[in-house]
Amino acid sequence: MSDLEEFHHELIADIQGDADVLGLVTVEAFFEKVGELLTEAGELDGANRAYFEGGGASNPMRIDGYGGDPRDADGVLSLVLCDFVIGDDVRVQNKDQIQRLLQRLYRFVVSSLKSSFRDQLEETSAGFGVADLIATTWKDVEKIKLIIVTNADFRARADAANVKDLDGRPVTLSVWDLKRLRQYVEQGQARANLLIDFQKDFGGGIPLLPASGSDASLESYLAIIPGNQLAAIYDKWGPRLLEANVRSFLQARGKVNRGIRDTIRDEPHMFFSYNNGLSATADAIDVEKADHGLQLTRADNLQIVNGGQTTASLHAARKASAEQLEQVFVQMKLTIVPKEQSELVVPRISEYANSQNKVNAADFFANHPFHIRTEELSRKVLARGEDGYRDTKWFYERARGQYADERGRRTVAERKKFDSEFPRSQFLTKTDLAKFENTWACLPHIVSLGAQKNFAEFAKHIGKRWGSEGATFDELWFRRMIAKTIIFRATEKLVSGAEWYEGGYRANIVTYAIAKLVHDAREREMQVDLDAVWRYQDVSPDLKSALLVAAAEAQDVITNPPEGVRNFSEWAKKQACWKWLEERSLSYPDGLDRVLISEELANDRAREARADKAVEDSVEAELEVHRLGAAFWIEARNWARERGLLSPREVGVLETCAAIPNKMPSDKQCAIAMAALAKIREEGFATEVAHDAV
Repeated sequence: MSDLEEFHHELIADIQGDADVLGLVTVEAFFEKVGELLTEAGELDGANRAYFEGGGASNPMRIDGYGGDPRDADGVLSLVLCDFVIGDDVRVQNKDQIQRLLQRLYRFVVSSLKSSFRDQLEETSAGFGVADLIATTWKDVEKIKLIIVTNADFRARADAANVKDLDGRPVTLSVWDLKRLRQYVEQGQARANLLIDFQKDFGGGIPLLPASGSDASLESYLAIIPGNQLAAIYDKWGPRLLEANVRSFLQARGKVNRGIRDTIRDEPHMFFSYNNGLSATADAIDVEKADHGLQLTRADNLQIVNGGQTTASLHAARKASAEQLEQVFVQMKLTIVPKEQSELVVPRISEYANSQNKVNAADFFANHPFHIRTEELSRKVLARGEDGYRDTKWFYERARGQYADERGRRTVAERKKFDSEFPRSQFLTKTDLAKFENTWACLPHIVSLGAQKNFAEFAKHIGKRWGSEGATFDELWFRRMIAKTIIFRATEKLVSGAEWYEGGYRANIVTYAIAKLVHDAREREMQVDLDAVWRYQDVSPDLKSALLVAAAEAQDVITNPPEGVRNFSEWAKKQACWKWLEERSLSYPDGLDRVLISEELANDRAREARADKAVEDSVEAELEVHRLGAAFWIEARNWARERGLLSPREVGVLETCAAIPNKMPSDKQCAIAMAALAKIREEGFATEVAHDAV
């Protein structure tokens, strides 16, 4: 079996598994999965499910979703069509087959501009919602991006190719086939085909100055790129040009920076002096010698890791300040990063690079201590298994592909053990965690913005909540976070199976319902007993009944917006929508009291759990200090003393440990010794030294 065939079978199994867990039909589950991938890859700002199929045999039309309001996406209208078929063999699609799918999506856009078509649709349907959005925002649409996602193998290449313009607006096609999905899921390479030919497509090469010595680990350059050239590149590739974390910042911070805009308009000749420029990376580049030195002619997978606001601002100025843009030049620091080093190096470049607007870049990266701590907890905290006997764990994926990698590198027998320890249903990602936490923070309108925008909002607060050591993010926090996960997923199934559920907007209904229940409990100075949910790894009938009451009300609020608002998905993204539900008075079943506990009791449990953990850690530290032995601590003391890494107090404690058994360190001294050991290990105290000493 080839790698592509194996991925094909795994993808179908995952989709079927997700459909069962979430209570969806398979094509919905497929859209949910690929929608998150497309958003993360920068193809969309967010993925909104909006299924419509019609037009008959003579004029077939089809749409599965869209990328949000084009007014919030630089005038880009993004529409998605999913082609998902379950089968043993990998289907092969040619250009003609993709063209037929493209025409179905294209016809829907054309039809949406006709009132006669919109009048035929039910106003509460998702199809009407997106058709009405297209019609009402058409004057603001500057480009139409049609995206086809398929689990077939597309044997032609038409990505980013131009389609017939519509009403003077360019239309592009982007195809995500099985190969491309596999490439991104397994390697994180969504943009492997993002080849920028500066000479052929964008008016000429870019002057380069080498900025790395012969012994440098990474090849680096300084470049000067004309503003109109950078704007043209962004016009073609859009947010896909921006490294994922930069893209998240732009989503979180909103509109174009006023200072950059004013400089372009009023002092374009000073732009180079005022602006900090760009930091960019590429997998590989082509460089040629010109009359005045080197010039960059082509870049493979160029990614702007810092300077996204500058790039977007220049693009926005193409119409308003076209003449001034001719005078704008931007400096660019370009680093060539091999693919095998990109996961480690690119985030660091983005984090450390200067930016025009101060941001805490580290909050977005998979190597932030918060994500590392959560991953560590997920690998050791045991949960009750379905049978009540066999313990399981919840797998937290802090970097894309971790779960597949961990599972894939095992033998068949080892995979069975892995699947038993980490069931597929007990897997969650960074964006999942952000969704659950922001729902519990009563921010359902933020969650409704989509996975990436919600994560950006969540990440902005991680630094403050983390503090100096992240002490609050302990095992109790992890267990309660998983309880929120269990409740969220249970609510998804409850809504899907409810008699009153009208279909559509389920993601919005779920986050609103849970937020409403949490809010109403807080009004009573109570909260949901998350510890009980964790203990049983399930949601009780009483809690399910209360959630259904809140969910029914949430559907009513979302699908009955104020006069003039006709797109329910966009309405759910507004704080006013949450305010409407927040202020409604609900009649919950009597059993609600049995699933709530007082805030005082919840806090008492937390204090007790943390006190118990402190005692446990103290005992473990004492045992570890004695296990390592005096010879080890002599080596550690000498190594640290030579480099001046520890305080006099810490050195004194290590002196005591080095004198075991003549001197016996106290439990407090053992804790200090283990903390000091962690510190010097971070500075390079080698494990081999420790082993030799023992």
